[in-house]
Amino acid sequence: MTDVSVRVAWADDASAIATVQVQTWAEHYAQSLHEAAHLEHSPVAAAWHAALSQPGDARNRVLVALEGNRVVGFSVTIPSPDPDCDPIATGELVEFDVAPAHRNRGHGSRLLQATVDTMLADRFSTATCWITSDDDTRRQFLTAAGWASDGAHRELALSEASSTVKQVRLHTTIA
Repeated sequence: MTDVSVRVAWADDASAIATVQVQTWAEHYAQSLHEAAHLEHSPVAAAWHAALSQPGDARNRVLVALEGNRVVGFSVTIPSPDPDCDPIATGELVEFDVAPAHRNRGHGSRLLQATVDTMLADRFSTATCWITSDDDTRRQFLTAAGWASDGAHRELALSEASSTVKQVRLHTTIA
């Protein structure tokens, strides 16, 4: 059996995280954002390297799911920026993705558990996550783990020239 784990991301993981993000964003947003199918790896990797080299708030966390020493997924958490949430008590799961070729191997479950454990260590008592309204697979995964819709919704512009995507917010109590 291959060694699998989750750990805090390092700046050296930037390129691998960018690879996963480019693959999953192309998959998630291709219908809404024509450019998603043509996201370029280099600028995404550079942005990840900068973010991982100098994180902002101490509670901005990036975790990576590993298969052996290969990054196959990642998650990002921050204090919630939503105006109806308390950023001291509520953390937001901003990104949560596993590379398509590595799904259904337990990486998502391990990554989600480690992410929630990290949020608990950061003293959040509630977690939120915005997902596209038509992402039934992600919604089923999160609801099976105890998340539920809280009724909040929004439209997110993916770029200045593109259409918007509709999102719903899920939440869970973690304390």
